[in-house]
Amino acid sequence: MAEFKKTAGLTDAVFHYCPGCTHGIVHRLVAETMEELGILGRTVGIAPVGCAVMAYDYFNCDMIEAPHGRAPAVATGAKRANPDNIVFTYQGDGDLAAIGTAETVHAATRGENITIIFINNAIYGMTGGQMAPTTLPGQVTQTTPYGRDVTRAGFPVRVCEMLATLSGTAYAERVTVTDVPNIRNAKRAIRKAFQTQIDRKGFSIVEVLSTCPTNWGLAPAEALKWLKDNMIPYYPLGVYQDRTEKGVF
Repeated sequence: MAEFKKTAGLTDAVFHYCPGCTHGIVHRLVAETMEELGILGRTVGIAPVGCAVMAYDYFNCDMIEAPHGRAPAVATGAKRANPDNIVFTYQGDGDLAAIGTAETVHAATRGENITIIFINNAIYGMTGGQMAPTTLPGQVTQTTPYGRDVTRAGFPVRVCEMLATLSGTAYAERVTVTDVPNIRNAKRAIRKAFQTQIDRKGFSIVEVLSTCPTNWGLAPAEALKWLKDNMIPYYPLGVYQDRTEKGVF
Protein backbone atom coordinates (compact mmCIF):
# COMPACT_ATOMS: atom_id res chain seq x y z
CA MET A 1 0.00 0.00 0.00
CA ALA A 2 1.39 3.41 -0.97
CA GLU A 3 2.13 5.80 1.86
CA PHE A 4 0.04 9.00 1.86
CA LYS A 5 2.38 11.98 2.07
CA LYS A 6 2.10 15.75 1.98
CA THR A 7 2.88 17.05 -1.47
CA ALA A 8 6.00 19.14 -1.95
CA GLY A 9 3.75 21.65 -3.70
CA LEU A 10 2.44 22.85 -0.33
CA THR A 11 4.34 24.63 2.42
CA ASP A 12 4.02 23.68 6.09
CA ALA A 13 1.71 26.62 6.81
CA VAL A 14 -1.63 25.69 8.40
CA PHE A 15 -4.66 26.62 6.31
CA HIS A 16 -6.79 29.41 7.76
CA TYR A 17 -10.00 28.25 6.07
CA CYS A 18 -13.24 27.54 7.96
CA PRO A 19 -14.11 23.93 8.88
CA GLY A 20 -15.71 22.17 5.91
CA CYS A 21 -14.44 24.70 3.35
CA THR A 22 -13.22 22.94 0.23
CA HIS A 23 -10.43 25.42 -0.57
CA GLY A 24 -7.99 23.08 1.17
CA ILE A 25 -8.89 20.17 -1.10
CA VAL A 26 -8.42 22.26 -4.24
CA HIS A 27 -5.12 23.65 -2.90
CA ARG A 28 -3.81 20.13 -2.53
CA LEU A 29 -4.94 19.13 -6.02
CA VAL A 30 -3.19 22.13 -7.57
CA ALA A 31 -0.06 21.50 -5.51
CA GLU A 32 0.03 17.79 -6.38
CA THR A 33 -0.37 18.63 -10.05
CA MET A 34 2.55 21.05 -10.03
CA GLU A 35 4.75 18.49 -8.27
CA GLU A 36 3.76 15.62 -10.58
CA LEU A 37 4.33 17.71 -13.71
CA GLY A 38 7.74 18.79 -12.41
CA ILE A 39 6.96 22.50 -12.79
CA LEU A 40 7.24 23.78 -9.20
CA GLY A 41 10.52 25.52 -9.94
CA ARG A 42 9.10 27.53 -12.83
CA THR A 43 5.53 28.19 -11.71
CA VAL A 44 4.17 31.58 -10.65
CA GLY A 45 0.83 31.65 -8.87
CA ILE A 46 -1.34 34.76 -8.62
CA ALA A 47 -3.23 35.10 -5.33
CA PRO A 48 -6.62 36.87 -5.31
CA VAL A 49 -8.48 39.09 -2.90
CA GLY A 50 -10.99 36.95 -1.07
CA CYS A 51 -10.86 33.88 1.15
CA ALA A 52 -7.74 32.66 -0.71
CA VAL A 53 -5.94 35.99 -0.29
CA MET A 54 -3.17 34.24 1.66
CA ALA A 55 -2.61 31.51 -0.94
CA TYR A 56 0.96 32.82 -1.18
CA ASP A 57 1.56 31.22 2.24
CA TYR A 58 0.43 27.79 1.08
CA PHE A 59 1.74 27.08 -2.41
CA ASN A 60 5.42 26.14 -2.58
CA CYS A 61 6.09 28.13 -5.74
CA ASP A 62 6.65 31.79 -6.54
CA MET A 63 3.52 33.84 -5.80
CA ILE A 64 2.28 37.35 -6.59
CA GLU A 65 -0.56 39.11 -4.76
CA ALA A 66 -2.92 40.86 -7.21
CA PRO A 67 -5.36 43.70 -6.57
CA HIS A 68 -9.00 42.64 -6.36
CA GLY A 69 -10.10 41.08 -9.64
CA ARG A 70 -6.87 41.83 -11.49
CA ALA A 71 -5.25 38.40 -11.26
CA PRO A 72 -5.65 37.58 -14.99
CA ALA A 73 -4.05 40.92 -15.89
CA VAL A 74 -1.15 40.29 -13.52
CA ALA A 75 -0.84 36.74 -14.86
CA THR A 76 -0.75 38.10 -18.41
CA GLY A 77 2.19 40.34 -17.53
CA ALA A 78 4.04 37.57 -15.71
CA LYS A 79 3.55 35.12 -18.59
CA ARG A 80 4.49 37.55 -21.34
CA ALA A 81 7.60 38.66 -19.47
CA ASN A 82 8.70 35.03 -18.95
CA PRO A 83 6.88 32.81 -21.49
CA ASP A 84 8.65 29.66 -20.27
CA ASN A 85 7.17 30.03 -16.80
CA ILE A 86 3.88 28.35 -15.90
CA VAL A 87 1.44 30.96 -14.57
CA PHE A 88 -1.85 30.28 -12.82
CA THR A 89 -4.41 32.34 -10.95
CA TYR A 90 -6.49 31.06 -8.04
CA GLN A 91 -9.71 33.09 -7.72
CA GLY A 92 -13.13 33.07 -6.11
CA ASP A 93 -16.41 34.11 -7.71
CA GLY A 94 -16.40 37.65 -6.34
CA ASP A 95 -12.82 38.23 -7.47
CA LEU A 96 -13.21 36.62 -10.90
CA ALA A 97 -16.85 37.07 -11.88
CA ALA A 98 -17.64 40.48 -10.35
CA ILE A 99 -14.85 43.06 -10.14
CA GLY A 100 -12.59 40.92 -12.34
CA THR A 101 -15.02 40.06 -15.14
CA ALA A 102 -13.34 42.29 -17.72
CA GLU A 103 -9.86 40.95 -16.96
CA THR A 104 -11.10 37.37 -17.20
CA VAL A 105 -13.03 37.80 -20.43
CA HIS A 106 -10.31 39.73 -22.22
CA ALA A 107 -7.53 37.37 -21.11
CA ALA A 108 -9.61 34.54 -22.55
CA THR A 109 -10.47 36.29 -25.79
CA ARG A 110 -6.78 37.10 -26.34
CA GLY A 111 -5.95 33.45 -25.78
CA GLU A 112 -3.45 34.27 -23.05
CA ASN A 113 -1.50 31.10 -22.28
CA ILE A 114 -2.39 31.06 -18.58
CA THR A 115 -4.40 28.75 -16.32
CA ILE A 116 -7.21 29.87 -14.02
CA ILE A 117 -8.49 27.89 -11.05
CA PHE A 118 -11.92 29.35 -10.30
CA ILE A 119 -13.66 28.60 -6.99
CA ASN A 120 -17.43 29.02 -7.22
CA ASN A 121 -19.22 28.82 -3.87
CA ALA A 122 -22.13 31.08 -4.87
CA ILE A 123 -21.45 33.67 -2.17
CA TYR A 124 -18.97 36.28 -0.96
CA GLY A 125 -17.07 34.39 1.73
CA MET A 126 -14.42 36.69 3.19
CA THR A 127 -16.61 39.77 3.56
CA GLY A 128 -19.51 38.16 5.37
CA GLY A 129 -21.81 36.34 2.98
CA GLN A 130 -23.22 38.88 0.54
CA MET A 131 -24.78 37.96 -2.79
CA ALA A 132 -22.20 37.09 -5.44
CA PRO A 133 -22.54 37.05 -9.25
CA THR A 134 -22.93 33.27 -8.93
CA THR A 135 -25.56 33.29 -6.15
CA LEU A 136 -28.48 31.08 -7.20
CA PRO A 137 -32.00 32.40 -7.84
CA GLY A 138 -33.83 32.38 -4.53
CA GLN A 139 -30.64 31.81 -2.51
CA VAL A 140 -30.58 33.59 0.85
CA THR A 141 -27.51 35.73 1.59
CA GLN A 142 -26.78 38.70 3.84
CA THR A 143 -27.86 41.08 1.07
CA THR A 144 -30.72 38.91 -0.21
CA PRO A 145 -32.48 37.90 3.04
CA TYR A 146 -35.60 36.91 1.11
CA GLY A 147 -33.64 35.11 -1.59
CA ARG A 148 -32.07 36.39 -4.81
CA ASP A 149 -34.78 38.06 -6.86
CA VAL A 150 -33.74 37.84 -10.50
CA THR A 151 -36.12 40.65 -11.46
CA ARG A 152 -34.00 42.99 -9.33
CA ALA A 153 -30.57 41.38 -9.17
CA GLY A 154 -30.44 39.60 -12.51
CA PHE A 155 -29.40 36.03 -13.13
CA PRO A 156 -26.23 34.23 -11.99
CA VAL A 157 -23.19 34.30 -14.26
CA ARG A 158 -22.29 30.93 -15.76
CA VAL A 159 -18.58 31.48 -16.27
CA CYS A 160 -17.58 28.32 -18.16
CA GLU A 161 -20.48 28.66 -20.58
CA MET A 162 -19.59 32.31 -21.23
CA LEU A 163 -15.88 31.74 -21.74
CA ALA A 164 -16.49 28.70 -23.94
CA THR A 165 -17.93 31.02 -26.60
CA LEU A 166 -14.59 32.84 -26.97
CA SER A 167 -12.15 31.62 -29.60
CA GLY A 168 -9.16 32.18 -27.31
CA THR A 169 -10.39 29.67 -24.73
CA ALA A 170 -8.57 26.40 -25.30
CA TYR A 171 -9.99 24.45 -22.37
CA ALA A 172 -12.84 25.07 -19.92
CA GLU A 173 -14.30 22.51 -17.53
CA ARG A 174 -16.53 22.62 -14.46
CA VAL A 175 -15.91 20.11 -11.66
CA THR A 176 -16.58 19.73 -7.95
CA VAL A 177 -14.91 18.13 -4.91
CA THR A 178 -17.89 16.78 -2.99
CA ASP A 179 -16.68 13.16 -2.83
CA VAL A 180 -13.79 10.92 -3.86
CA PRO A 181 -14.86 10.29 -7.49
CA ASN A 182 -15.39 14.01 -8.05
CA ILE A 183 -12.10 14.88 -6.36
CA ARG A 184 -10.31 12.51 -8.72
CA ASN A 185 -12.08 14.05 -11.69
CA ALA A 186 -11.17 17.55 -10.49
CA LYS A 187 -7.53 16.49 -10.25
CA ARG A 188 -7.66 15.22 -13.84
CA ALA A 189 -9.16 18.51 -15.05
CA ILE A 190 -6.60 20.63 -13.19
CA ARG A 191 -3.78 18.57 -14.61
CA LYS A 192 -5.20 18.95 -18.12
CA ALA A 193 -5.49 22.71 -17.66
CA PHE A 194 -1.83 22.97 -16.67
CA GLN A 195 -0.83 20.66 -19.52
CA THR A 196 -2.75 22.90 -21.91
CA GLN A 197 -0.52 25.76 -20.87
CA ILE A 198 2.66 23.67 -20.99
CA ASP A 199 1.74 22.70 -24.57
CA ARG A 200 1.16 26.40 -25.40
CA LYS A 201 -2.44 25.81 -26.44
CA GLY A 202 -3.89 28.97 -24.91
CA PHE A 203 -6.24 30.02 -22.12
CA SER A 204 -7.48 27.31 -19.74
CA ILE A 205 -9.90 27.45 -16.81
CA VAL A 206 -11.19 24.91 -14.30
CA GLU A 207 -14.26 25.98 -12.36
CA VAL A 208 -14.68 24.13 -9.07
CA LEU A 209 -18.10 24.13 -7.39
CA SER A 210 -17.26 24.54 -3.72
CA THR A 211 -18.91 24.91 -0.33
CA CYS A 212 -19.06 27.77 2.16
CA PRO A 213 -20.61 26.20 5.28
CA THR A 214 -20.06 29.30 7.41
CA ASN A 215 -21.91 31.76 5.19
CA TRP A 216 -24.45 29.22 3.98
CA GLY A 217 -25.30 28.60 7.64
CA LEU A 218 -24.89 24.85 7.28
CA ALA A 219 -22.82 22.08 8.85
CA PRO A 220 -20.06 20.80 6.53
CA ALA A 221 -21.93 17.60 5.59
CA GLU A 222 -25.14 19.56 4.98
CA ALA A 223 -23.22 22.02 2.81
CA LEU A 224 -21.99 19.19 0.58
CA LYS A 225 -25.56 17.97 0.16
CA TRP A 226 -26.78 21.51 -0.59
CA LEU A 227 -24.17 21.84 -3.31
CA LYS A 228 -25.20 18.55 -4.90
CA ASP A 229 -28.91 19.32 -4.68
CA ASN A 230 -28.81 22.98 -5.74
CA MET A 231 -25.58 24.07 -7.40
CA ILE A 232 -24.91 21.15 -9.72
CA PRO A 233 -28.37 21.33 -11.37
CA TYR A 234 -27.83 25.04 -12.08
CA TYR A 235 -24.13 24.70 -12.92
CA PRO A 236 -23.84 21.31 -14.67
CA LEU A 237 -20.48 19.59 -14.46
CA GLY A 238 -18.55 18.84 -17.61
CA VAL A 239 -16.23 20.06 -20.36
CA TYR A 240 -17.47 23.27 -21.99
CA GLN A 241 -14.59 23.82 -24.39
CA ASP A 242 -11.67 21.69 -25.47
CA ARG A 243 -9.50 22.94 -28.31
CA THR A 244 -6.38 21.25 -26.94
CA GLU A 245 -5.97 18.96 -29.91
CA LYS A 246 -6.02 21.83 -32.37
CA GLY A 247 -4.64 24.61 -30.19
CA VAL A 248 -5.04 28.35 -30.37
CA PHE A 249 -1.56 29.32 -31.47
